[in-house]
Amino acid sequence: MNQTSKLLDKSDKYDSRDVERLQQDDKWVENYLIWRQDVVDDTLKMIDQSFQWRKEYTVNDLTESVLPKSLLENGSLFLHGYDKEGYKLFWFRVKLHIRDQKQQLEKKKLVAFWLEHYSKRDHGKPLTVVFDMAETGISHIDLDFVRFIVNCFTDYYPNFLTKIVIFEMPWIMNAAFKIVKGWLGPDAISMLKFTNKSDVQEYISGEYLPPHMGGTDSFKYSYPPLVDDDFQTPLCENGPITSEDEHESKEEIDADGKETGDLNEEQNLNQKKMNSIEQNSKSEESDKTEFKPKNAKKALTTFKGPLLHISPAEELYFGSKETGEKKCLIVLTNVTKNVVAFKVRTTAPEKYRVKPSNSSCEPGTSLDIIVSLHGGFAASLQDRFLIMAAEVDQSSGSGVQDLSQFWKEVPRTKVMEHRLRCHVIESSKPSTLTLKENAFNIPAKNNEDLHMQLTHLLQINKRLHEQIDRCLWFQQLSVVLSLLSITVVAFCFYLVYTQRG
Repeated sequence: MNQTSKLLDKSDKYDSRDVERLQQDDKWVENYLIWRQDVVDDTLKMIDQSFQWRKEYTVNDLTESVLPKSLLENGSLFLHGYDKEGYKLFWFRVKLHIRDQKQQLEKKKLVAFWLEHYSKRDHGKPLTVVFDMAETGISHIDLDFVRFIVNCFTDYYPNFLTKIVIFEMPWIMNAAFKIVKGWLGPDAISMLKFTNKSDVQEYISGEYLPPHMGGTDSFKYSYPPLVDDDFQTPLCENGPITSEDEHESKEEIDADGKETGDLNEEQNLNQKKMNSIEQNSKSEESDKTEFKPKNAKKALTTFKGPLLHISPAEELYFGSKETGEKKCLIVLTNVTKNVVAFKVRTTAPEKYRVKPSNSSCEPGTSLDIIVSLHGGFAASLQDRFLIMAAEVDQSSGSGVQDLSQFWKEVPRTKVMEHRLRCHVIESSKPSTLTLKENAFNIPAKNNEDLHMQLTHLLQINKRLHEQIDRCLWFQQLSVVLSLLSITVVAFCFYLVYTQRG
């Protein structure tokens, strides 16, 4: 504690925003400790070093406007796609890197900009770094720049790296990467994965690999706008929502344009939902809080944004192909005094149907969004959803029919964004937010509660093991002491007997 106080007293060396965050963000502190293997002195040294670096590079104030536009347009650094474990990919296209000492500081700030941009947006979820070294030669290698990149992950952004995938490293660069290994240290060296076209898909699936790496990803980096977490394709709307026992045929999927059928189905679903809500209204009266929307449900984990509260907060739970759970529920609650327009986008629009995906929410009300898989697709950890929301200026007369124009005109700074990941449940037991016939009126424990209980049980189990170990140790000690006592007594009797003899 004294060491921490001394560290925080160096206010002139640090950005006050970093100090404030360190005092409030337990997860950030935990990441420093994990990265330094719970050695407090090493952790404090890392915090000191990274905080000084963050102030030197003005990391908290890095924006697109302070960086040269040519670097953003270059496309040598960007975030796009996910590896097979669901971690975001941070791409370094080495062949596009040009050694230029005059821009070295700006290029380093570009790296810091991307890392800070992502860490704030996805709450520090680790990254997988990809060095795409196809078509590169010795002229593209800048060891000072590479060292800075390595330092970002080893010294400045704790517990932020899962692995480094190096694609088609030319043999001439073997000597250079021996130097890089020395910078990484023994723990990080195990994260290096040298690959080529034949084995890169062990770590990254083909859907997120460009054709020259043997994949099918047609993504082409361009700026502006900033690459927005792969939500480049509009989400397909008005897809059929079938009941659990209905078979979703290709003919039904192709019938997206039949507005009447879709409308009747949606009305029926809404009627069932409202009936179940009315049945539960009495039981929920005792749970009233200061703010109670007229059709709210008991929220589970909830993201509390300035415009909308979103439940679940982080993950949508789908079943695997074996369990067959294909539908999830997202609850949006408008916490403003104005109408809030929203739209939903996804990284895999071919897989999902969402109703509604582009609509509005009245002040003080909740609205349900049904997300369903179709066409035999299965959810994967790489899939993401983006919910965008913005207040509608009622004085302008904007309505639901004008939403397409509204989204073209609304300033980016006034748009609230929240991202959700997909989680695949292997167990056949339905999750809380999986949409079943009784999903609207029978609450169950969610995955986070189960995780907390499991963690608690593991802690209890660990303590029991420790107690058993102590008991066994005392038991063994007692046996040894008893044997020693018996030996001493026997020896004393022996001495007495021999003296009498």
